[in-house]
Amino acid sequence: MNDLLIALLLGILEGITEFLPISSTGHLLIAQHWLGPQSDLFNIVVQSGAILAVLLVFRARLLALAAGWRQPAQFDYLVKLGAAFAVTAVVGLVVRKLGWRLPETVWPVALALVLGGLLMLAIERSVARRPAPPEPALPAIGWNVAVWVGLAQVLAGVFPGTSRSAAAIFAALLAGALSRPAAAEFAFLVGIPTMFAASAYALLEYAGNPAAPREDWAALAVAFAAAAATGFVVVRWLLGYVKSRPFTVFALYRIALGLG
Repeated sequence: MNDLLIALLLGILEGITEFLPISSTGHLLIAQHWLGPQSDLFNIVVQSGAILAVLLVFRARLLALAAGWRQPAQFDYLVKLGAAFAVTAVVGLVVRKLGWRLPETVWPVALALVLGGLLMLAIERSVARRPAPPEPALPAIGWNVAVWVGLAQVLAGVFPGTSRSAAAIFAALLAGALSRPAAAEFAFLVGIPTMFAASAYALLEYAGNPAAPREDWAALAVAFAAAAATGFVVVRWLLGYVKSRPFTVFALYRIALGLG
């Protein structure tokens, strides 16, 4: 199969799965088992294409946060976003320096999909017992939410198949976020600096390693653009979905895929 066509398919797959709690990296690795492996650089940078969609979907919120950063509520939200990113960056850098690499086989991904799905079902049952409070215009995020979301993002990076969005959303819910929409918004927004920083770090590693295999930049650009376009559609859909529906169907899908 043509390399650009493979990149297009992987980019579409990334855009669809990055924000759904089903693990984009896990799906990419499973797809590459059949379509052929890609570099770690490809698998990291293509996720920034999907994250670009968040910038577009949340552009009004981001502009409001930037313009109103002096307001206490806005400033507090920005600080919590920064704290979650800082936790991810520091702990993630330590993990990277210890020699972490993506797995070359699919069984760890399958295991993470199943375990993550079972955990999602358990958390959904717990969250369903809570009373549904009114959602404020700017959801309050506690320090515990920021720290646990940061750690959850590292966990998702270390164990492909976990899902960054799922780990961040459910960590936020367990740590005290008021609702799924509030947790999803915080998880999506903190993903912006997280994935762009991860991509920048991967590019710097590549540039500083003369022995690195040559990257197909045209294929990477195609995958990046495809991930951005499909990610935009998925984010808009998911934000409406989580307002009234649980993630149970995604948990069952994860379990079925992992066992399959």
